[in-house]
Amino acid sequence: MFAKTLVAVSFAALAVAVPTGGSKQCETSKQNCCKSVQQAGNPDPAFLAGLLDLILPIDAQVGLTCSPISVVGTGSGCAESQTPVCCNENKFNGLINIGCTPIQALL
Repeated sequence: MFAKTLVAVSFAALAVAVPTGGSKQCETSKQNCCKSVQQAGNPDPAFLAGLLDLILPIDAQVGLTCSPISVVGTGSGCAESQTPVCCNENKFNGLINIGCTPIQALL
């Protein structure tokens, strides 16, 4: 019983542990591991946005090749070559995520 309670409390704490500024929280569904995070105007995000017929705000941070953060495990849940981020929008199954902020910057 204690172990189940501990796991439930741990998941609840993780879900609200990452603020996005002010009193807002980064929802678990918006936490991702991305291969790279770049300004929307850089060549890679601009090229992908053009191919996918997306209009990106020029000052937006864009995550490329993203997947949801794994809650189970240690550390950020991301591979060493990935960046843990909180993103506002996920497009094309994580190929491009819009409005991303590195999670370390939010703590």
